[in-house]
Amino acid sequence: MIVDKAIYCGGVRETITGDISDAFTEARARGECFLWIGLHEPTQEEFDLVTSEVELHPLAVEDAIYAHQRPKLERYDDTLFVVLKPLSYADETSDIEVGEINLFLGADFVISVRHGQANPLGGVRRRIESDPGLMAAGPAGVLYAICDEVVDTYSRISHEVEHDIIALEERVFSGEEADVTADIYSLKREVLEFRTAQDPLVPVLEEIVKGRVELCSGTREQFRDVLDHLLRVDAQIDEHNELLTSALSAHLALVGREQNRVAMQQNADMRKISSWAALIAVPTMIAGIYGMNFDHMPELHWTLGYPLSLTAMVVAVLIVHRLLRKSGWL
Repeated sequence: MIVDKAIYCGGVRETITGDISDAFTEARARGECFLWIGLHEPTQEEFDLVTSEVELHPLAVEDAIYAHQRPKLERYDDTLFVVLKPLSYADETSDIEVGEINLFLGADFVISVRHGQANPLGGVRRRIESDPGLMAAGPAGVLYAICDEVVDTYSRISHEVEHDIIALEERVFSGEEADVTADIYSLKREVLEFRTAQDPLVPVLEEIVKGRVELCSGTREQFRDVLDHLLRVDAQIDEHNELLTSALSAHLALVGREQNRVAMQQNADMRKISSWAALIAVPTMIAGIYGMNFDHMPELHWTLGYPLSLTAMVVAVLIVHRLLRKSGWL
């Protein structure tokens, strides 16, 4: 669907109310004007209505309609095709949602195609409309403003991820939770999605900063500033990934130590149980021998038979107890 459409002439926005083809003709006739049409997840038919006056490469059109492209910059004759990956962050779940912005830029037009809910461009339009410098830069100014907004969002989300990592580290070393492996892997996956979105944008901006994109030759200084911010975010993402790897290693080490402690405690318990079983077995054995020879029991013919038998049991138990204590089993 068409979200917004306007002609920008002499620093003034003029909303398009009629046919888009007429608006293209008018902008080109007046000179020093450019047209910006914004679409959100358009169908092929909607896109054809917008591009009926502009020659766009069919491969770029296909990429813009079906999305799922990596950040890139491609030239098709006089048209520049740029793909950006905006991000949004959910505070409740710490999830990072990846969107996509496809931009077609010519000398007098900008066609933006957005997929997903991340980074709506309404704020970028208001910024351009209030900044005469960006307005004067034309389509290059629009590209700069969108890149700047996307990278600023990267920076904000990077700080949010940093807070999540700090909280996760506190949980790892507090010992309050038995297993946070799943949470570490989940956050690591979000960081990987972050890197997949921002890492390919670095060569895109370097291409512009090095002056290899004629359309943006007048805005190289602005793009250099965006590239500087992006490289800073890139370094932060590397640090986040390393911190998560270290947190995972530390967590697994702590879990292993706890498992060893439990195993050692179980071994000690088994030794004690076996020791007490041995102590009980000694008098049981003596009593069992008497049970098999009732007619010949000493106490039937000798008064001291019972006392001596009981004394023998106690002495045998004490000897076994001492041996077990000496060996550390009790």
